[in-house]
Amino acid sequence: MTASDNGDPWPRGSPGQSYPPNAARAGGGALSTVLVLTGGQESPADILPSLTLLPHSVRVAPAAAASLAGGQLPDAVLVDARRDLVQAKRLLQALRGADRAVPVLVIVTEGGWAALTADWGADDVVLATAGPGEVDARLRLALGRAAGAGPDESGEIRSGDLIINEVTYSARMKRRSLDLTFKEFELLKFLVQQPGRVFTRAQLLQEVWGYDYFGGTRTVDVHVRRLRAKLGAENEELIGTVRNVGYRFVPGRAGQGRAEPEADADDGAAAADVPVPDGAADGVPEANAGPSGGDGAHPPPQGRRGEPGSRRKARSAHAER
Repeated sequence: MTASDNGDPWPRGSPGQSYPPNAARAGGGALSTVLVLTGGQESPADILPSLTLLPHSVRVAPAAAASLAGGQLPDAVLVDARRDLVQAKRLLQALRGADRAVPVLVIVTEGGWAALTADWGADDVVLATAGPGEVDARLRLALGRAAGAGPDESGEIRSGDLIINEVTYSARMKRRSLDLTFKEFELLKFLVQQPGRVFTRAQLLQEVWGYDYFGGTRTVDVHVRRLRAKLGAENEELIGTVRNVGYRFVPGRAGQGRAEPEADADDGAAAADVPVPDGAADGVPEANAGPSGGDGAHPPPQGRRGEPGSRRKARSAHAER
């Protein structure tokens, strides 16, 4: 992150410019892709200052529905309504008419509260002066509602084709029952209930295994790898890996094929489960290794007390003489 000439931590640029997440907090919060639609030439620090303090990847684009056309959709959209309420309302209604399953939040000033009505079509409202905790919570809740991650009256948590039942401790993917262990179930449920939020391995150990668990963080990698295998190759991208940080649940990624392998998470976990031959870890050769010069499967014959057969024959011939 570079500073602009006027000391602003976010450089002012043209709409469409991307801004990296705050690296200082990348390990602890919700790492999501946020698209800010604005009619001005302002940076995120000018529009919603608290957003720059959160570990989100932010992109600014012109205030038009076409800004969402093509390419990968963001996790959430923020519409800047601080200066032009009429244009912001039209944009929100246009986005709702496009039937996109992306939560849309509107940024307003104190004076804009009176103009807000239900027909705006916004999923939530946030003040331009809101603190980082409030902005993060509103984004997280909007993502959860969009993914349908909250439990219903039957105790079921739904996210697309994935259904988790807290009452029966069961999970299904496209009507296929998933044979999960208790910890696999708890880990999947925890991630699904907070879609888009990134958790470090240490955080997952505390939340799922408990504070009194003394095992290593590779336990999380092993459970994630097994969860992906049980979800199926076409659904394993539901559990995404953020390099050098941890894991998150990515709603809407089902059916997109096998995830690209990532060395910092799954490779180490896979290595932890590879069976090691008996004695190999201590440097002891296996039984069929054979001594040097032998073929491995048939070692040279041994005489009395382990002496070679050639020496035994020579000693017998000398006795006959």
